[in-house]
Amino acid sequence: MIKISPSILSADFARLGEEIKSVERAGADAIHVDVMDGHFVPNLTLGPPVIASLAKVATVPLDVHVMVAPIDHYISDYVQAGANYLTIHAEATHHADRALTLIRQLGAKAGIAINPGTPVAAIEDLLHLSDLILIMSVNPGFGGQSFIPRALEKIKAVREMIDDRGLNVELQVDGGIKPDNIFAAAQAGADFFVAGSAIFSQPDYRTVIGQLKEQGTAGKTARR
Repeated sequence: MIKISPSILSADFARLGEEIKSVERAGADAIHVDVMDGHFVPNLTLGPPVIASLAKVATVPLDVHVMVAPIDHYISDYVQAGANYLTIHAEATHHADRALTLIRQLGAKAGIAINPGTPVAAIEDLLHLSDLILIMSVNPGFGGQSFIPRALEKIKAVREMIDDRGLNVELQVDGGIKPDNIFAAAQAGADFFVAGSAIFSQPDYRTVIGQLKEQGTAGKTARR
């Protein structure tokens, strides 16, 4: 199954509740929430109070991607605010093993992300503690960037790691995902896609989410 998680970083912040309801009706499987600290990445966005407000509106899982360093002391704040998935960066903690274990203990699904310049070896020993692996296909910090093609090789490598170990881990891609490139990312092994500007820049959310799912499913079928 191909999952689409619209990133509200590209939504209309003056009407976030309405935007969430609109993409849910259009077929969104989760709501991607980008948290940025202005330190780990060059932007500043939402914190736990806003996530708690979003959790009152969303009926699909909140897929919270935390670009904060150091992250360890804030994990419980984001889970308690309502994160169903909490994805942290391998580059943002010296104790990823402990951090992922804590996320699960608190009742959320644990995700680990790597930036474009980070090798997949950085997460190889963390797969068994993860519910989700996030491959960044842009350098994080801003929406609307173009997909970095070399991310496809990383997706393939991580898919092989997951399959070789027989693990039930979702493989997510974030950055520049559009209907015209999701096929290649799905064929490489991804099954969970974040899309921001590709969705929220269009007037008809249902059509673009449908296109993403159709092309993603075709790519996943081609992989087999």
